[in-house]
Amino acid sequence: MSGMTADEMMALARELYPICRSITGDGVRATLDLISDHIPLERHEVASGTPVLDWTVPREWNIRDAWIKDASGKRLVDFAASNLHVVNYSAPLPAQRMSLDALEAHLHSLEDRPDVVPYRTTYYDENWGFCLTHRQRESLEAGEYEVCIDSTLEDGALSYGELLIAGESPEEVLISVHVCHPSLANDNLSGIAVATAFAKALRAQPRRLSYRFVFAPGTIGAITWLARNRDAAERVRHGLTLVCIGNDEGLRYKRSLAGDAPIDRAVEAVLESSGELCEVRDFHPYGYDERQYNSPGFRIPMGSLSRGLHGEFPEYHTSADDLSFIQPQRLAGALETLLEIASVLDSNRHFRSLAPFGEPQLGRRGLYCAMGGETNPADLSIALLWTLQLADGEHDLLAVAERSGLDFELVARAAALLEKHDLLEALDHPSGDHAANESKN
Repeated sequence: MSGMTADEMMALARELYPICRSITGDGVRATLDLISDHIPLERHEVASGTPVLDWTVPREWNIRDAWIKDASGKRLVDFAASNLHVVNYSAPLPAQRMSLDALEAHLHSLEDRPDVVPYRTTYYDENWGFCLTHRQRESLEAGEYEVCIDSTLEDGALSYGELLIAGESPEEVLISVHVCHPSLANDNLSGIAVATAFAKALRAQPRRLSYRFVFAPGTIGAITWLARNRDAAERVRHGLTLVCIGNDEGLRYKRSLAGDAPIDRAVEAVLESSGELCEVRDFHPYGYDERQYNSPGFRIPMGSLSRGLHGEFPEYHTSADDLSFIQPQRLAGALETLLEIASVLDSNRHFRSLAPFGEPQLGRRGLYCAMGGETNPADLSIALLWTLQLADGEHDLLAVAERSGLDFELVARAAALLEKHDLLEALDHPSGDHAANESKN
């Protein structure tokens, strides 16, 4: 497997972990800089105030320091200790003293998990706040505290990175990853590391399909990309968001809105043959940026590959989502799965039989002899027959695998043999749904 090793993906996650990211600002730029050490990203800066679909690019937020000090000057809550201690996108707050009663309205903790710091944001609402453990919050005594948030919120730009890996076909697979969360390892340093490794691996080998990687802030970043890339969006036939993919659980897949798009069928075929305990769920319009791409005006068939599910693991959006929560072997397993999905998408084609009247004689063409090296030649024999039976130009190879119950790889091998012996003709639909591609041509 080419690309990056498990240790190299973990090393990238470790480099990214301390950075205070948000939906705009220098944290996103620093993140894109580190990704660019591995793959050649094209960088984009979109000015604050730019209309993007029904949204507007917000002002740029940056932060230098923040604290809550007691009467002795001791920092009780300190941004320097963890960037989760400040509500992300907090408006500037000059150093001032205030009572605990006044401060309480701006404090966030988790009563049911008293030893972790929650992650909170105040995007699109000029406010400020601090996050701390509930145990620490309960220890605060009545009195005055010095409070300061040394941040800026001013006109600037939204940053995102993009990489197009051109294949033989202009049809594209879109891989979208959010890069806005601060020190949260699974959400989404795991997605960033795996996507970077996936891109690096794809660049090292020829591909039929083209691949486009977008590293952008959540929601507003995807919306900005869609607003600026309508032509590119028209070329996307398959897509995945990569999120929360490094924790110690089996892979999970959320289908596209269509539910039976080629990307859904390809992912499910790979997961089914993996032998790993996996879960597949139908689309739901809450989660990550798959909902932007699947929206009515675009209808890009975008699924989501993850391990931990949005809001369903206790470490989610807390300080417990640290580097110890993600596992190198889980990152490597996700990369291997993505490369298998890419192989299925590349191989999935529609074929038309060149001998459609009755079953062609396979024996005189040496096809039965070609099975001699197979572990289970009977399976290949059945794959040959199923492929011939469904070679009507309407069924793709995924349909053959689904109907026959055979592994896709075996079906693809059978199709290659039949094509080599001039029994099948490959149609010009190398990626996905035949009817959908016809409608786009």
